[in-house]
Amino acid sequence: MGWIWSLIVGAIIGAIAGSITKKGESMGWIANIIAGLIGSAVGQALFGSWGPSLAGMALIPSILGAVILVAVVSFFIGKK
Repeated sequence: MGWIWSLIVGAIIGAIAGSITKKGESMGWIANIIAGLIGSAVGQALFGSWGPSLAGMALIPSILGAVILVAVVSFFIGKK
């Protein structure tokens, strides 16, 4: 049951990152979940695990990591 909570928090983190980078409209909910989960891992690896936490994810570093991930992926996908 904990994995469902992780997916929900990952989707929220991905949606926040999409709205910050203005790429949220083009991302679907699966992409939001993936961006949130991978962004969380990237953010916590780069910035540590500080601040409020939900489902084992430190929210502020996770959002920062997801913003970086969405920006980098958008840069490479947008080069077509």
